[in-house]
Amino acid sequence: MRLNFVIPLLIIVLLGLMGSVFVVREGQVALVLNLGRVARTDIGPGLHFKVPLIESARIFDRRFNASAFSPERSLTSERKDVSVDFVAIVTISDAAAFYRATQGREDDASLRLEPIIKNSLRNEINANTLTELVSGNRAQFVDRQLPGINEAAKSLGMQIVDIRLKQIDLPTDSQVIVQVYDRMRAERREVATRLRAEGEEQARAIRGQADREQTVLLAEAERDAQKLRGEGDAEATRIYGEAASRDPGFYAFQRSLESYRKAFEKGDSVIVLERNDPFLQYLRSDR
Repeated sequence: MRLNFVIPLLIIVLLGLMGSVFVVREGQVALVLNLGRVARTDIGPGLHFKVPLIESARIFDRRFNASAFSPERSLTSERKDVSVDFVAIVTISDAAAFYRATQGREDDASLRLEPIIKNSLRNEINANTLTELVSGNRAQFVDRQLPGINEAAKSLGMQIVDIRLKQIDLPTDSQVIVQVYDRMRAERREVATRLRAEGEEQARAIRGQADREQTVLLAEAERDAQKLRGEGDAEATRIYGEAASRDPGFYAFQRSLESYRKAFEKGDSVIVLERNDPFLQYLRSDR
C-alpha cells in the first residue's frame, strides 16, 4: 500500500523537477513569464530554473538574422521611379520589448519592422538623384539612416545591424528605362562624335606632317641628284678632255661613231647629205 503511494509521488516530483529547468543555448536569449507577465528577462546561455506551473520560459534566437523584404518603389529627387531591393541584418536587443510587441512571433516582427525601414530608405532615395543611387557609396547611404531606424526599432526590442541594398532597378512599367536608354545613346553618340573629330584632327595633322616631310625629302633628293649629275657631267667632260688631248684623231673618230649610232638607232632612218659632207668622212675612210 505504501509502495503504491510512493511511486506516483516520485513521478510527480520528477515531473516537477523537469518542469522547473530550462536550458538556454549559445546565441539564444530567454525570458520567464509569471502567470503571463514578464518576471525575468534577457537570460543568457546556461541552465536555469523556474517555478513549475506558475512560470514559463520563452527562448528566442539572438543571432544575426537576414530579413528579406519586398522591393520598395520610390521617387528620386529627379522624380524618377526606382525599385530598391534590400536585406536587413537584424538581432534582438531587448527580449522583453520584443515579446510585448510581437508575442515572440518573428513574422509579426518583420511586418512591424518593414514600414520603419522602408519609410527611412524612401526619405534617403527622395533626396538623391538616380546617378547618386546607382554609382554612389551605398555604405554611406545606409549609415545615414541606421540611427533613425534603430531609434524606431527600440519599441520592438530589435536592432538593425546593417542594411544591404541588393539591387536598384528601374520598373519595367516606367518611362524611366526609355529615358535612361535615350540618354545613354545620346551620351555614346556625343562621345563617338568627339572621338571621330579628334581622330580626324590627328589624321589631318599626320597627313600635313607627312606632306611636309615628303616635300623636304623630294627637295633633298633633287638637290643631291643635281649635285651628282653635275659631278658626273664634270667627270665626263674631264675624261673627254683628257681623251681629246691624248689622241685628237681617235677622239674625233669615237664621237663620229656615236653620232652614226644615234642617227641610225631605229634602223629605218633616212639622211640626205651631200657627197662631200664631213659627216660621211669616216664612212669613206678611217682617217
